[in-house]
Amino acid sequence: MSTTTEPGLTPIKFSRLSRRGVLLGLSGPQLTVVGTAAGSLILALYVGAALLAVPVITACLSVAFVKIGGRTLVEWAPIATVWAWRSTGGQLNYRRRILKPRPAGTLALPGDAARLRQWVDVETGAVMVHDPHAATLTAIIGLTHPAFVLLDPSEQERRVVTWGRVLATACRSGRIASLQVMERTLPESGKGLADWWRRHGAHDNTWVSKTYAELVDRAGPAGERHASTISISLDMKTASRSVRAAGGGMRGAGAVLRQEMATMVAALKSADLSPGDWLTPGDLALILRSAYDPAVAGALERHGDLGRDLATAGPVTVTESWGSLRSDSAHHCVLWISEWPRSLVFPGFLAPLLLSSGVRRTFTLLYTPMRTDRAARDIRKKKTEYISDAAQRQKIGQIEDAQQSAEYQDVLQQEADLTAGHGVLRVTGLVAISATDPDELERAVATVEQAAIQASCETRRLWGQQAQGFAAAALPVARSM
Repeated sequence: MSTTTEPGLTPIKFSRLSRRGVLLGLSGPQLTVVGTAAGSLILALYVGAALLAVPVITACLSVAFVKIGGRTLVEWAPIATVWAWRSTGGQLNYRRRILKPRPAGTLALPGDAARLRQWVDVETGAVMVHDPHAATLTAIIGLTHPAFVLLDPSEQERRVVTWGRVLATACRSGRIASLQVMERTLPESGKGLADWWRRHGAHDNTWVSKTYAELVDRAGPAGERHASTISISLDMKTASRSVRAAGGGMRGAGAVLRQEMATMVAALKSADLSPGDWLTPGDLALILRSAYDPAVAGALERHGDLGRDLATAGPVTVTESWGSLRSDSAHHCVLWISEWPRSLVFPGFLAPLLLSSGVRRTFTLLYTPMRTDRAARDIRKKKTEYISDAAQRQKIGQIEDAQQSAEYQDVLQQEADLTAGHGVLRVTGLVAISATDPDELERAVATVEQAAIQASCETRRLWGQQAQGFAAAALPVARSM
């Protein structure tokens, strides 16, 4: 996984996104379409009308092999079908019924996120988000940390190693469904500056005092700040035995999640991170409202008691289009990090993407840990399939390209890392970008894409999946796509 080239800081590289198929690099849908073409040709030859089969064969081969936006037509088919179904059903537009109260305990979110429920832990006061369909229970914690790029190389190396131990803790648990790390870029509300002026200022109603108060009101919202959270999601099916032992139901699941929360806090502290308090319903409501209505985020933060009702935290309007999403006061676009650096990079390689100013964005890393036994079986299965494909290609005289060789080497490296005691996680990177109008949004998307290139990453726009992508990228509820 890594090679030491200089003392103090170790470069790393990531595994490639697997392009392996069921047979000869072809996926299941591609094989189905190619088989249909072959069957049409055989049938046409049998009845003596080969020319009649030419249009069918041409169409099938086009669907199987022609790529648009990095995907073949057969891969676009399910996305386009779901989009058409949602369009005809009127599911692309969400309008909140302000005169009709929502069911108690819901989060007032649109789409398939409407099924999420809240559960307040009586011992810690933390809000837990229950997804009854996915059988998960999620808790969120705020996090503070020093700027990673400002640390010296030896300190960066030490923090990378300790963060790896945090992820290894999530892998060894066996009951954690996913771990979400979310970093939001927010406009500075000026709350700290206003609080200082309220406590220490001279409120004597003079011209100087009034002018200074006006400067304080205007200076605060001009800046921007970064806020980090970590969401830990419990797999209630995997942890069913522990849940029953703890009393069963939501109360038992809450008790099991509370154990995982305590373990995670200890791991974060050992990594020299500063975990705050677990988020309350009011804190979560403020994040949800700020995600869909960023124009009022600063005002809500300054006036601490407003916007903290979880029952009204969702958006009033949402309109989804093929390539973007519009909510109350902003337009949004979600990018997927489809390729991580393929060459050796240093741990601060994401700095251009995270620290570029002038763009309101939310960066999300979604870790899906795999149990050690399941990861070992998955690696053995991949090795067997790669070896079988290589033998098949050699038998028919097909040359193996460098991409296939590199993917096989990645599998071998994963096996070596697992043998050395490391965990295996699937990492999904998403970036949600927000702007006040469509033109500004396109400029912000171009800025983020250029920053991703500087970070040696490749991004793709989630065409036809913006609503699901926004819920996964901008909301701290550890949702997968």
